[in-house]
Amino acid sequence: MPLGFFDPLGMVADGDKENFDRLRWVELKHGRIAMLAVVGYLTTYAGVRFPGAEDIPSGFAALDNLPGMVWAQMIATWTMMEAANQDQYAAPWGMNQNALGDSPAEFKGDFRNGALDFGWDKLNDAAKMRKRAIELNNGRAAQMGILGLMVHEKLGNVADILPLAN
Repeated sequence: MPLGFFDPLGMVADGDKENFDRLRWVELKHGRIAMLAVVGYLTTYAGVRFPGAEDIPSGFAALDNLPGMVWAQMIATWTMMEAANQDQYAAPWGMNQNALGDSPAEFKGDFRNGALDFGWDKLNDAAKMRKRAIELNNGRAAQMGILGLMVHEKLGNVADILPLAN
């Protein structure tokens, strides 16, 4: 793992594996969301819009211009995604109240649930750890990327760093 283990606040200094796994899952989840956020920001900044939303600006300005039903749809989608993106064998939010049996998930955040594979099962353990480290580091970079885009938008100079049409 290129960035290695970094715990400046000592949040897992006690060696609690369950706490470490939870924090790693939170980092992975936020990284996945940040990767989507960066792509979404760059796409809308480039002028790509859904049909009917051509007049909605990009960035923070979009928040003030979204109709109420769009907010309702977004909240419903977020709720559905939060419920669906769980290890369904362990039951939503880890309550273990189902009869599906043992989870096939190899790690927290593995949502294949026996349905999707894309060649993951054919990889050896070293390759799997490498792929997981790549995703984690890309997520870390995306978190810094979306933060940088938001800061530059608020500073008013995002056009100076993005050579895209707006």
